[in-house]
Amino acid sequence: MPSTLRDRVRAEVIAEITAVARRQLAEVGAAGLSLRAVAREMGMASSAVYRYFPSRDDLLTRLITDGYDALGAAGEAADDPGAAPRERWLAVCRAVRSWARAHQHEYALLYGSPVPGYAAPRDTVPAAARVGVVLGRILGDAARSGALPEAAGVDRDPELVSDETAAVLGGDHPALDDAVRLRALLAWSSLYGTISFELFGHLVGSVLDTDRWFEAAMRELATLVGL
Repeated sequence: MPSTLRDRVRAEVIAEITAVARRQLAEVGAAGLSLRAVAREMGMASSAVYRYFPSRDDLLTRLITDGYDALGAAGEAADDPGAAPRERWLAVCRAVRSWARAHQHEYALLYGSPVPGYAAPRDTVPAAARVGVVLGRILGDAARSGALPEAAGVDRDPELVSDETAAVLGGDHPALDDAVRLRALLAWSSLYGTISFELFGHLVGSVLDTDRWFEAAMRELATLVGL
């Protein structure tokens, strides 16, 4: 929480800049995002906006981080540790889809076409991983409660699933080997793939009821993971 008047004013200006930028995403897309256009809509000099975001890429990074954080918060809020692991997993998947449907332009910034000339920095990774952390926590809880089948004992292969990802996807437990982690990573990525196919129109002509399709797909993925 900003502690001084100057900090509070700065936070308010940044919040207004990012709000205007999100509206631009809906109108012109990420590739068309312009600090000058943001400044013009706010009635500010371009030089004033540059004091908060030195470049378009800095603004994009902020929008991306905010988007990942909002998506992660939606997934975290949906998780009820008192529920059965399978239902927890499905609830998080549903929440991710609901957020994506309600914030389609922000979702497109996160998982749509890359922005020409822009590469997200490493400091966006913690925010991007928040949904995966929730799913991994559910997987780990399922392992510790005995809700996962006994693992086959596949040896660790850090080139297949990195140590960092293995730590996110449940950590160390006899019921979690690389085969389980691979399936969990597949399910995590397939969650976004399923949502992207729906939002970007790739299911047209193939699926008539996208709600039923999503539910069926997520249940299949939960079963694949072992829940």
